[in-house]
Amino acid sequence: MRNVSYKFHRKINIRCGNKDFSFGSRTYVMGILNVTPDSFSDGGEFVDVDSAIKHAEEMIKEGVDIIDIGGESTRPGAKEVGSEDELRRVLPVVKRLAAKTDIPISVDTYKASVAEKVLEGGAHIINDVWGLQRDPDIASVVSRYGAPVIIMHNQKGTDYSRDIMESICDFFRVSIEAGLKAGIKKENIILDPGIGFGKTPEQNMVVMSRLGELNDLGYPILLGTSRKSMIGKILDLPPKERIEGTVATTVMGIMQGVDIVRVHDIKENLRAAKVADAIVRSL
Repeated sequence: MRNVSYKFHRKINIRCGNKDFSFGSRTYVMGILNVTPDSFSDGGEFVDVDSAIKHAEEMIKEGVDIIDIGGESTRPGAKEVGSEDELRRVLPVVKRLAAKTDIPISVDTYKASVAEKVLEGGAHIINDVWGLQRDPDIASVVSRYGAPVIIMHNQKGTDYSRDIMESICDFFRVSIEAGLKAGIKKENIILDPGIGFGKTPEQNMVVMSRLGELNDLGYPILLGTSRKSMIGKILDLPPKERIEGTVATTVMGIMQGVDIVRVHDIKENLRAAKVADAIVRSL
């Protein structure tokens, strides 16, 4: 990848809870904590509060920078969950974890009512898999709490009438405008190209090969490829045997300017990120 341009060394600093993040200086690792019965990789493993907190503590010991809690599976074909059920799963974990650690807590939700309750309960970041475009009130909630927000690209179906990266960037422009209009600070916006969402495995590979194009938008980038079907298709392996494939995408992402990687396997991806950072960010 010698033709990669390393212009992505932007410096964006944000305060998240008691932590300072300096995007551009290193890659941050977000750990996945699914408190759902039906997530594609680890559904049902951490549905009670005690097991969820134990897993979070294990991730903290391994050096995680952010913990992302999800109460609704976003795998293809999963049933939607109502706000009350989502809060019943997520909020007790958020409150317990916020009382035990200063590691920033992210909550994976697209619902304004859920975002309001979890931010009130101690969460610091909202991770919206519909990029502020599913529930228009969520942007105002995020703005009111002064929280960072992850805007992920998504769409129904996998048909693109034009170039996929152009479509993703246009989606982001709409979301960014909505966020800024609602009062979200520019420095609190993070973009996620949505690997595995509204894309075939082949389309995901195209996006992975062209991640660097997102740098022109000028925002930090999060990459979430952990154990996903793109890797499974390449390796012909089940989700829990896709660690090495995930690590490969982590390194590819860092080479193209990614600032955060969202993963299940902290230790392996953190080590890979440290090596990639030492090489790439010194150029």
